Amino acid sequence: MKNKYKVSLITLLLALLGILSYLYFSHHTVAILQPRGPIALQERNLFLAALGLMLIIVIPVFFLTFYTVSKYKVGHTGKYKPDFDHSRLLEITWWIIPGILIIVLSFMTWRASYNLNPYKPIASKYPSLDIEVVALDWKWLFIYPRQGIAVVNHLVIPINRPVTFFITAEAPMNSLWIPQLSGQIYAMAGMSTELNIMATSKGNYYGSSANLSGTGFAGMHFETQAITPANFNNWVKQTKHSKLTLTYATYNKLDKNSINNPISYYKDPEPNLYTWIIKKYMAPGASLNSMTGMGM
Repeated sequence: MKNKYKVSLITLLLALLGILSYLYFSHHTVAILQPRGPIALQERNLFLAALGLMLIIVIPVFFLTFYTVSKYKVGHTGKYKPDFDHSRLLEITWWIIPGILIIVLSFMTWRASYNLNPYKPIASKYPSLDIEVVALDWKWLFIYPRQGIAVVNHLVIPINRPVTFFITAEAPMNSLWIPQLSGQIYAMAGMSTELNIMATSKGNYYGSSANLSGTGFAGMHFETQAITPANFNNWVKQTKHSKLTLTYATYNKLDKNSINNPISYYKDPEPNLYTWIIKKYMAPGASLNSMTGMGM
């Protein structure tokens, strides 16, 4: 009777957990499980495959734990074997199976490291859209050099067109992350790195900092808006009519610490601004003219 009561209680708890999980996931977006681009899709599939392989080990371990506790608990009438200390079959099982899984995971990791290389361009019939990204305290600056505009805390990209980010930081080390489009990649002062992404569906996607960076970290997020190419071109034209111009002087003001910084749009960013931001940490004390004249 006691065993039936325990089984019923466990079944009830599992059913309750299932209902609560369904209610939560039906009203909330789990970004990494709902990719909207080829890079995020590969990362989701890699995550699920690795999780499935690891559960092959985890589930039997939990099952054997409860089985062993139940079998050898006080008052149990099962056969007691005090001299049992070895089983060739068991030894082979719990060494060979994990070994095979580790080999499979190693191969998956090796292949994914190449396929998901952030520097690897995304194959497309459309040219890549270049965006220069600067992590500030505590906001994100997105510069569109070919379009001649810049935006703070708002990213707009066309769907089905590759996007190449050139990423650096003006502040302590940070990390750019748009979960539904890509994995995270670090931004460091005095250095430039790259990340290639592409959105395949229209929508608004959450982007944020994935690295603790101080007081304003919680507000260091932005919205990524993926729209049609025609709408993107119209948005660029509208942004070019902004009353704000991103000069070196304007940037120095923008560089000051701010928490929950509002979205702001700029026209005509300085052509060498991104280079200057990086070079000033590589050549401290050098003049503005000498740094902006240096090639990347």
